[in-house]
Amino acid sequence: MRDRLFYLISKYNLKARKDLGQNFLIVPDIIDRNVERAELSNRDVVLEVGPGLGVLTDALSRRAGKVYAVEKDLRLVDILKKEYQWENVEIIHGDALKIPLPQFTKIVSNLPYQISSPITFRFLDHGFEKAVLIYQLEFAQRLVSKPGDKNYSRLSLMILAAAEAEIVERIGRGAFWPKPKVDSAVVVLRPKPENERVHLDQNLVRALFQHRKSTVSAALRKSHHMLGLSKEDFKRLRQVFEKVPHAQRRVFHLWPVDVLEIEEYLRKENILSPGDDNVTPEASRRA
Repeated sequence: MRDRLFYLISKYNLKARKDLGQNFLIVPDIIDRNVERAELSNRDVVLEVGPGLGVLTDALSRRAGKVYAVEKDLRLVDILKKEYQWENVEIIHGDALKIPLPQFTKIVSNLPYQISSPITFRFLDHGFEKAVLIYQLEFAQRLVSKPGDKNYSRLSLMILAAAEAEIVERIGRGAFWPKPKVDSAVVVLRPKPENERVHLDQNLVRALFQHRKSTVSAALRKSHHMLGLSKEDFKRLRQVFEKVPHAQRRVFHLWPVDVLEIEEYLRKENILSPGDDNVTPEASRRA
C-alpha cells in the first residue's frame, strides 16, 4: 500500500496542497486497525472525507457495502477515477462542509486538520452509528476532555452534550506524507440517542467559555454583551447573575446539564428568550 501511494505520487508528480491540509496516511497497519474499529459489514454505507490517493478508500471498499468518498481537490478526484475500478465506491467532488451529504451509517476518515471542528459538528447533524476519525492530537485531546480537565473547552462541552468520544490510538507525525508538524490521534465517536442529548443556547455557551476559568457569575458579567444585553440591562440584571445556578463554580467544571440549568434560569428571568437559537452541532462549527 505504501509503495502504491508513492508510485501514484511519482506518476502524477503530485504536490500536497497545504491549503487543503493534505497529509496522506502511509502506514498500512493504522489503516487496517481503523477499518477494524469501524466494525464494517456489507450492510454499512461509509462516508470518507478526504480520500486522498485512495489507500483507505480501497480498504473500506472491501469491507463495506457502499463507500462515499468526498474529495475537494479535483486533481485527486481525477486520479482516483483513473487508477481504481471500485464497484461500490462513489467519488464525490466537492467541499464536505458545503455540499449535501449522502445518507451513511458510519464514517472513517483521515480528516484535514483545518476543518476538524466544523466537519465533526456537521457529522453529528446526521444520524450515524459510529465514526473512526484521525485528528490533530491537541484537537483530539480537547474533543474528549471532561469537566475539570485542563483541555476542557467549549468544543469539549458540545461534544459531551451530543456524543461519546474516545482516543484509541496516538499517531506519530512520521506516519504521514508529507510529515505534519504535530502528532495525531484516532478518535472513535458514537452519537448519543436523541433523548440523551443536551441542546444548549449557543450564545450562552460562548459567553460562558469566553472566560472558562472564571466563576459562572463572573463569566456572565464579563460577557453580558454576548447575550445581547446593553450596559443598562447589565446594571439591572447583575443581581440575577449572582443567583444563577452554579454561580460560584468555575466554567470549566460545568457539565452540559449544568449549563442547561443556567439557561433555564436565565430564560425564566427573561434574559434569554424562548426564541433564541439553540446550539445544534451545525451551529457550533467554530467551537
